[in-house]
Amino acid sequence: MIAAYFRYLFHSGNEHSIHSPFVFDLYTQVIKVKKDRNPDYKSLKLLRKELLKSDRQIEILDLGAGSRINKSNLRKVKTIAKNAEKPEKFGKLFNRLIRRFQPATMLELGTSLGLTTLYMSKAAPESRMFTFEGCPETAKLASQHFNRMNADNIKIITGNIDSTLPKFLAETNTKLDFAYFDANHRFEPTVRYFETCLPYIQNESVFIFDDIYWSPEMTRAWEYIKAHPQVTITVDLFWIGLVFFRKEQVKENFTLRF
Repeated sequence: MIAAYFRYLFHSGNEHSIHSPFVFDLYTQVIKVKKDRNPDYKSLKLLRKELLKSDRQIEILDLGAGSRINKSNLRKVKTIAKNAEKPEKFGKLFNRLIRRFQPATMLELGTSLGLTTLYMSKAAPESRMFTFEGCPETAKLASQHFNRMNADNIKIITGNIDSTLPKFLAETNTKLDFAYFDANHRFEPTVRYFETCLPYIQNESVFIFDDIYWSPEMTRAWEYIKAHPQVTITVDLFWIGLVFFRKEQVKENFTLRF
């Protein structure tokens, strides 16, 4: 992963390397924003600090690629908060992206403790947020956080995403305006989840894939997604990849500093 990061640094550009007006505006007005003051951030920061200090232990049911840090199924909340939750700057980025695109329906695969879910939910409180989690104990804890933060627009769906995702999409037949993929960090499930969601996109949909360089499998999945004929614009920020389906755009892949 270190070698991949150095390759990313070597190939990544900034606003001066962007010729697409859409991506230029996205980068300068949303991605690269330094000062992002939002009243919701304060309570979420306090929750993060609390979780990082929590010695409470829960039993983890890991249906994905597993943790590189902790192989035990019994884990402290503070360990999960440290290793599984996205850093604050990504929560803020997702919040800005959602404020920019104003999705009506949002999907998250991989709830964990629910911090990132809350950053997304708070950006569009009138939207519907569906988050999927395979581990019952983690889902229970996340649900408590949602209630505490008065995030009434979130519905958590617990169970194996291999079955809960296609069942949910088939039953609701809803358009996916925004989707964040942070569940099974392997090639086959990542690509399968992506293709399961594709029939439900519209022109303005935004997909985000987490940990695109976490492993050779994830990098291969990212390359597959970039090359997909329905994908027109991708933005590689190393830790995450943004995917757009805007038919009016020329197909381009951008690697940008974040």
